[in-house]
Amino acid sequence: MKAETITKAAAIGGEPPQTVSEAELKLINAYTRKELAAEDVYAFTVVLCDNDVDRDGERFTVESLFALEKLFVGKTGIFDHNPTAKNQAARIFSCAVESVPGRKTATGDEYFRLTARAYMPKNESSRDLIEAIESGMIKEVSVGCAVEKTVCSVCGQELALCPHQKGERYGNTLCCGELTNPQDAYEWSFVAVPAQRAAGVVKSATGKDRNMETILKTLSEKNGALLSASDCEKLLGYIETLKDAAKDGVFYRDSLTSEVLRLSAAVQPGVSRETMEDVAKRMSVAQLREFKTAFENQKNKQYAPKPQLLGGKTKTTTEAIGAFTI
Repeated sequence: MKAETITKAAAIGGEPPQTVSEAELKLINAYTRKELAAEDVYAFTVVLCDNDVDRDGERFTVESLFALEKLFVGKTGIFDHNPTAKNQAARIFSCAVESVPGRKTATGDEYFRLTARAYMPKNESSRDLIEAIESGMIKEVSVGCAVEKTVCSVCGQELALCPHQKGERYGNTLCCGELTNPQDAYEWSFVAVPAQRAAGVVKSATGKDRNMETILKTLSEKNGALLSASDCEKLLGYIETLKDAAKDGVFYRDSLTSEVLRLSAAVQPGVSRETMEDVAKRMSVAQLREFKTAFENQKNKQYAPKPQLLGGKTKTTTEAIGAFTI
């Protein structure tokens, strides 16, 4: 999902835009160990995601936005989807789905977005970040979450199983992947370059139970990846399988190389073993097999067996047999 910008709340009743109400302060103090006063916290509004089509050709459904409305409450804001404790900068204390009158999505639907209110303490360590937000230097964010599946907007089937292509129009319907049934919300991040794919949503395609192909596809997208414990277990198992296969592959290559060197010594004695070893190191397994076959054919021709009792004179079968008649 494309990055969205931090928005500043409009002034209410003549109060400064970032004033924290008593109701909001109560929500904030639900996450603190000590009671904070309004002057102790900095609060701001952020648009997390929406139901418009993103750069990956996917979008959250409105139903998904309402599910994420609950899941994102209490989640921390970090930087660049790097989930470390020292990277925590803010926390969401309330969320709401809202419509924007007069605005349409790329599919022609009414536009909805998920907005959140987040806070951070006012202190020396947060001063620079607050200044960066206020000055507009830091304003883009993206979210990290997992959804159960992605379905086709044209036929309603899982996108990976249907014949339609994202970005293509079928009649009046734009094909896109609709992210449905959110399973979890991990975090939301301040990002530096929202125009790039790396600033997009970090999301899983199937949520709870993903196969290895899907996990590898997620990693190959290079958007940053959040893997579940189940995903990690599968990935580690897959790596162990690859290690075992690699051992077998090394053994096979070594055996094939030895055979090529042996045959080379027989059919082309003018080439030293050292030279042939250097050449063999640069060959692929397919090339080694090709050389082995060629050397074997050459060896068979050079050392083809000849009848020891048959002289140089050509004899008929009867003559040859008759010569040894007792």
